[in-house]
Amino acid sequence: MSVYILGTGLSHDGSTCILKDGEVIVAIEKERLTRLKHDGGNDYLTVKYCLDAAGIAVDDLALIVQAANFEIDISPAKYSGKRYFDEDIQVPVVTISHHMAHAWSAAAMSPFDTCNIMVIDGAGSPYHQCKDLEGAYIPGEALINGMCCEKDSFYHFDGQKLMALHKDFSEMRLYDNKNALKLPTNYHSIGGLYSAASRYCFGNMDDAGKLMGLAPYGKQVYDKPLFKLEQGRVEVLYENLNAVFTSPAKNYEAFKANFSHYAAIARWVQKETEKAICYLFSERAIEYPHQNMAYAGGVALNAVANRKLLNGPGIKNLYMQPASGDNGLALGCAYYGWYAILGNKKVPLSGTSFFGKAYPALQIKEAIDFYQNQHAVKLNYKQTGEYIKEAAALLASGKVIAWFQKGAEFGPRALGHRSILADPRLPGVQLHINQNIKFREDFRPFAPAVLKEDAPVYFEHGDESPYMILIDHIKPQWREQLSGVVHTDGTCRVQTVTPDWNPEFYGLLTAFKALTGIGVLLNTSFNKKGMPIVETPFEAINMLFDGALDALIIEDFIISK
Repeated sequence: MSVYILGTGLSHDGSTCILKDGEVIVAIEKERLTRLKHDGGNDYLTVKYCLDAAGIAVDDLALIVQAANFEIDISPAKYSGKRYFDEDIQVPVVTISHHMAHAWSAAAMSPFDTCNIMVIDGAGSPYHQCKDLEGAYIPGEALINGMCCEKDSFYHFDGQKLMALHKDFSEMRLYDNKNALKLPTNYHSIGGLYSAASRYCFGNMDDAGKLMGLAPYGKQVYDKPLFKLEQGRVEVLYENLNAVFTSPAKNYEAFKANFSHYAAIARWVQKETEKAICYLFSERAIEYPHQNMAYAGGVALNAVANRKLLNGPGIKNLYMQPASGDNGLALGCAYYGWYAILGNKKVPLSGTSFFGKAYPALQIKEAIDFYQNQHAVKLNYKQTGEYIKEAAALLASGKVIAWFQKGAEFGPRALGHRSILADPRLPGVQLHINQNIKFREDFRPFAPAVLKEDAPVYFEHGDESPYMILIDHIKPQWREQLSGVVHTDGTCRVQTVTPDWNPEFYGLLTAFKALTGIGVLLNTSFNKKGMPIVETPFEAINMLFDGALDALIIEDFIISK
C-alpha cells in the first residue's frame, strides 16, 4: 500500500505538497490559487488542491508535517481564514521549525546521497522554538535571552538523518527607530538587509529579485563594507549605511527621477551581499569540509552570488534548491516526515519541479467557451498535433507567444510550462515585452532558455542550469545577436533544457533551431507585474487578451486574437 505524506508551509509564500512513497506527486503555491503575490497563512486552498490532484482524502494520509515562521504551536485557530484540517483530525500532525524545513527541502531534493546544507534567509524560527539545536555550535549565546531568530544555519545530511552543525541567531528589533534602514525582522541578516534595500528602492520587500536586476546599471558610488565578517559570523554595519539610505523611493516616478542613486544602492548591496555569502560558505567549508553542498533559504535565489560560489574555492558540487524561499517549506516538511519520522532512506528523484496538476483538453475547451461567453468575443483557435512545429514557426516569424504545458512549475521561475517566449534576436523585444505584455519596469532583463548541449556554444561556462538560478556570461560574438536575453553587464540567467524532464519545451527549442539556426529562446514567466504566474487555462486566455501577446499555446491548442 502506498504511503502518502502531506507537507504544508504556513509562512509567507505558503504552499502544500504531497509525497507518494517518497516522491512529490503534486505541489502548489498559495499565490497561484488566490492570485495574491506571496500569499501565505492558512492553507485550505492548497491542501484541497493537492488532495484533489492526488485523488485521495485526508484519511489516506499517513502523516501531516507543517512549518511556519514565528509559531511552533500551529493550530487552526491561530490563522485568519479557514484551514483544511480541524482540531479532531485523526492523522498525526507534526510541526517543525523554519530552517529545519528549508534544510530538509535542500537535502531531499538534491542529487546527493550525502551532503552539507547551508540555509540563509531573512529570519527563521525564534531560538526557543528551534528543534535542531542539539549538538550544534551556536555563537553569541548571550543574545539568546532576548527575542532571537535564525539567520543562517549549517547542517549535515548522511542520507537519512539531518544534523545541525552550526546555527547563528540575531536579535529582533522590529520597532527600532534609530536606524534609517530598518530590517524587517532580524537585526543582523543578509536576507533582511537585501529585503530592506528592496523596500528602499521599490517601496516593498517583496521585490528583492528586482534589486539583482537593477545592480548592473549602478556605478560604484559607495564602497564601504555593509557587513562585518569576523569569526564566522555576519553582522550588518549600520554606521556605514545610515548616511546613505536617506531618500527612499515614494513611487515609481520618484524611482525613475533618481534612477542613478537607486541603481548605485543596488550595486552596493548586491556586491556586499555576494561577499557575505561567499564568506559564510568559505568559513563553513573550512570547518566542515564536504564535496557536496546543498543550499536553501530565500538568499539562495540570488543567481549572481551563486555564480560567485561556483567560481570560488571550497565547493566542488553545489545544488541550489529551486524553490528555496518559503514556498519550499512544504517540501522540507514532507521529507522530514519521510526520513526523520518514518525512517526511510534517500529516494532517487528525477530533478523535475513540475508539480502542478495538468488540465485536460475538455477543461481547456470549457475555458475557451467560458471566455467567449463572458466577454462576447470570438476566439481563433484550433487543436493540432503539429502545435510544436507551428509554435516554432510563430516564434521564428517574430511573434511573442505564451506557452502553457502540463503541470505548472513549483517555485518562482517559469521553466517552460508557464512561459512567455520570443526570438531573442528581435530588435527591441525586451522593451516590448516589459512595456506591452508584462507592464513592468524597463530595466528588467529576461532569461535565455537553451538546449543543454548548446549551452557551451553561447555561454562562457556552459554549465547545466535547469532551474534558472545561476548566471553565465554570454560569449562576445553572440552578445549583439541575442540582445533580448543579455543584461547590461553581459550576463544571462540561463536555463538549460533537456528532453528527459521537459520534452515539449525541448522539442520547441529544437524546432526553432531548425528554422533559425539558434537554439535559444527568450523565456520569462507567464504573468504581469504584481501578478502570480498563471495556473489555469482561463487565466492564460485572459492574459492573452489583456496585452500584446500574439498567440497562446495551451497543450495542443493554438489560440490567437
